[in-house]
Amino acid sequence: MKFQFNKHYLVLAHTLFLAELAIAFIIKTGFIRYTFGDYLVVILLYAILRGCTNLNVRASAFAVLGIAYGIEFLQLTKFLAYFNLQDNQTATLIFGSTFQFGDLIAYTLGIITVLIFEYYYGNNKNTHTVKV
Repeated sequence: MKFQFNKHYLVLAHTLFLAELAIAFIIKTGFIRYTFGDYLVVILLYAILRGCTNLNVRASAFAVLGIAYGIEFLQLTKFLAYFNLQDNQTATLIFGSTFQFGDLIAYTLGIITVLIFEYYYGNNKNTHTVKV
């Protein structure tokens, strides 16, 4: 893996980051906040990874899904309390505080969306190696 910048993915990441900030600070409850935000966050992480590295589509998608699942499963433990961050609003916002099976589904659907989009609309040389 080498660092290699792709402005298209970085613009997408910036746009998704602004959308995530809007969701986090404006919408306090509901489907958009809890489920759609989780769906978008894996797409955001994917865009950051693809925007900064030369990893191919499949490797990037599975790395992001692994990170998202790992953070979700950490919520089954007292992870934030171990680092004395249980009362830190930013840490709770980023890492979450409760495990939800629906979050795993949202993460998976986000990565499936990425893979479908990359397969049909991608224009990079490594894009069409994904078999959906």
